[in-house]
Amino acid sequence: MGSPSMEGPEKPPMSTTEDLKNDVEKNRSDASPDAPYSILSERKKVCLMITASFAGLISPLSSTVYFPALTSLADAMHVSATRINLTVMMYLIFQGIAPSFIGSFSDTHGRRPAYLISFVIYLGANIGLALQTNYAALMVLRCLQACGSSGTIALGSAVVADVSTRAERGKYIGYASMGLTLGPALGPVIGGLIDHFCGWRWIFWFLTILSGVFLAAIALFLPETCRAVVGNGSIPAARWNRPIFSALAPKPTPTTTTATTAPQRPKRLNPLRSARLVLDKENALILIYGALLYAGMAAVLTTLTTTLATHYHFNTIQIGLCYLPMGLGSLTSRYTVGFLLDRTFRRHAHAQGLSIIKNQQQEIGAFDIERARLVVTIPLAYAAALVFVAYGWVMQSRVSLAGPVVTLFVGSHLLTGAFTTLSTLMVDLNRGSPATAVAANNLVRCLLGAGATAAAAPVIEAIGVGWMAVVMAAVWVVASPCLWAVYYWGFEWRKRIKGMEGERE
Repeated sequence: MGSPSMEGPEKPPMSTTEDLKNDVEKNRSDASPDAPYSILSERKKVCLMITASFAGLISPLSSTVYFPALTSLADAMHVSATRINLTVMMYLIFQGIAPSFIGSFSDTHGRRPAYLISFVIYLGANIGLALQTNYAALMVLRCLQACGSSGTIALGSAVVADVSTRAERGKYIGYASMGLTLGPALGPVIGGLIDHFCGWRWIFWFLTILSGVFLAAIALFLPETCRAVVGNGSIPAARWNRPIFSALAPKPTPTTTTATTAPQRPKRLNPLRSARLVLDKENALILIYGALLYAGMAAVLTTLTTTLATHYHFNTIQIGLCYLPMGLGSLTSRYTVGFLLDRTFRRHAHAQGLSIIKNQQQEIGAFDIERARLVVTIPLAYAAALVFVAYGWVMQSRVSLAGPVVTLFVGSHLLTGAFTTLSTLMVDLNRGSPATAVAANNLVRCLLGAGATAAAAPVIEAIGVGWMAVVMAAVWVVASPCLWAVYYWGFEWRKRIKGMEGERE
C-alpha cells in the first residue's frame, strides 16, 4: 500500500504485491481441507512454545539486566550517564534491524538454524563484553549482542504461528511469552544483585553461561517447525536440521492422512521483506501505534533507575526490586489478554458465520479479524494512558513508594496487553511469513524506542517526570485514530489487496 497520506487509487508497490501473492500460494498448499493444522499433540505444542519462549528470554533480559549497572558502567568507563544511555539506544537500534535478516532467513530455511546462528553470535558478544575495557568496545559489542539476541523474539512468535491456529492463539500467549515477561521482571533484580556483590563484568559472564545452556538445549532438543520446511509437521526436516537426539533415529515415513504438505522452494534471503510490510497501509498503522506504546515503555524503563536514585536514594538492589512490578504486570497480562483474545475471536466468528474447528486454521478472507482483535486493544491503550499519567505525578510528588509500585504494575499490565494484541494481529494478517511480520514489528518499535530512550532523560530534566508522562499519554491518545482507522476500514483494505478468493489460510 501507499503511505497513509497518499491520495488517489490505493495500489501496493509491485514488490509488496508479489510477496502477498507468494504468501497466498503458500497458504493454499499448506494443507488439505481435512488435514490438521499441526500434527503435534497439545502437550508437545505447549512444551515447544515454552522452549521457544525461554529462548526469547535473552533479548529482554539482556536489555533490562543492564539498567541497574548503568551508573557503575559510567564510572568504570569514565563517561557521563548520557553517553552510557547511548549504549541503550544503540542496543535498541540494532535490536530493531537484526530480526529483518534472521526473520527472513528463518521463514525460508527454518527456525532451528536461525536459532543456532543467533545464539552463537550472542555467546561471542557476551564473552567480549565481559572482557572489554573501554567505552568504544562496550558500544560495539552491545550492538553485536543486540544482533544475536533480538532474533529470538521473532523466532518465538513464528514458532507459535507455526503450530497454533488463530482461534486458539490467545490461550497459548501465556506459554509463548513467558520468557519475554520474565526478562523485564527478573533482569533488573539479577543485574542489581550481581553488580552490587560481584561487579558489572559478572553480568556479562552470567549471560554467557545462560546463552551456552540455551544453545545446547536448542541443538539437542528443539525440532524444526517452519511450515515452509516441514508443513504441518508431517514432512521430516533434513537430517542436518533435526535435533541431535533425533538425528540418528530412522527417518519417519509420512502417512496419507498427515502428509498433506510439501516443503516450499527456498526463497533468497531478503532482509527488506520486513521493511516492505511497512509499506502496506494497514500494517503501517498497526506498527506505528505499537511502536508508540513501546517507546513510552522504553522511556519509563531507562529513566526509572535515575529517577529512583534521585527521588528515593536507592541502591542498585533496591532499584532492581522496583522493576519487579512492571515485569509482574506484563506476566499477568499475558493470561488475561489471552483469554480475552480467544473469547472475542469466538464471539465475532459466531456473529460473522465463521465456523471454528479444532486444529484447523480459519479462513479470514471473509472475516473481519481486525475488529475481533482491536476491540480488546483500544480500551487497554486508553486505560494505560491514564495510569501512566498517574505514575508520573506520584513519582514527581515523591509520595510513598507504594504509589509508583502500584501504578507501574497496573500500567505495565495494560500496556503489555495492548502491545500483545497488536503483535498477534500482525501475525494473523501475515501468517505466511510470521517471523518477517514480527521482525517488521521490532524494526519500527525499536527504532522509535531508541529515539524515546535518548530523549527521555533530557525531557525529564527540563519538565519533570510528571509532565513527561502527560506528554507520553497525550501522544498515545492523539495517535489512537490509527487503531480506529484499522478497526473501521482495515477489513476493506485487506479485501482490496488480496481479493476475497485469494485469501486461503
